[in-house]
Amino acid sequence: MNDNSLRHSKFFLKNSVEKAERTIRRKGGAISSGKVISEQSFGFWTSLFETHHYRLIGGVIIHCFPNKPNNVNRSVISQKLNRIREFRNRVYHNEPICFNGPNIDFSQAEDIRDEIFEMLSWIDSDLSTYAEYFNGINTKIDQINNI
Repeated sequence: MNDNSLRHSKFFLKNSVEKAERTIRRKGGAISSGKVISEQSFGFWTSLFETHHYRLIGGVIIHCFPNKPNNVNRSVISQKLNRIREFRNRVYHNEPICFNGPNIDFSQAEDIRDEIFEMLSWIDSDLSTYAEYFNGINTKIDQINNI
């Protein structure tokens, strides 16, 4: 995590791990790999698909998606993860996500939902079915569209 290729990212991964360790210590816990992993942000995980991090770890992170189509590479996964992360951040910061000018438009939210479910199926074919059970987004969109 000290490789010079990471200088332009200001050693983001290293700083994220160190921050996680400080948080665990502050909570009085023992530092373990599981606890450090669980403390990481979505930005940490998406950054593993950025070129410099991906090369440094030998591309092994792509194996998290064993069911991805053959034509899907690091770049495609990185783009999808970043779109999902950016949308998530917009939601978290209470930015409007369902308007196109004065019109209600859920197309971006629906596109992100579809990308999430697609990526879940790349991890495990049953995972998107499992997540769909808890998905209430379609119902909410239908309710609003029927107002």
